[in-house]
Amino acid sequence: MSPESPTPLYSGTYPRSMDAKKRVSIPSAWVGAEESPFHVIPHPTEGYLMVMPPVEFDRWEQRIQASNASPADKRRAVRKFYSEAHAVTTDKQGRILLPEGHCNRATLKSDVVFVGAGSRFEIWAKERYEAVEAEDNAVYMQVAGEIGL
Repeated sequence: MSPESPTPLYSGTYPRSMDAKKRVSIPSAWVGAEESPFHVIPHPTEGYLMVMPPVEFDRWEQRIQASNASPADKRRAVRKFYSEAHAVTTDKQGRILLPEGHCNRATLKSDVVFVGAGSRFEIWAKERYEAVEAEDNAVYMQVAGEIGL
């Protein structure tokens, strides 16, 4: 996917099982017929993995550079962002191999949940996702009411 390509839209929630080698199948609606590249990054504070196609991944450095942070803080943030990111590619079965350290940080075991998040998707430990989903539902209901959805 080139930088000029539109960002795919990731929507829906999909329970999955991760095998002992840390491979997990991406929902078929989210991958093409050929191998697809992604970047996997642990969310800095919320305990899940963010997964982005290259076009979305490239936008994050631009966002850091456009922030009001000092030049030194921007350098540190860019360095940390890239040091945390791991490039992965789907295999012929549409699976990605998740880095062991990332799985440990997100407490991923065998049962995981893929959650669409617009221009990226998230991989959550099933138990953790179920715990935050109730809070997310309450916030969604409030915001939906405010905007007349």
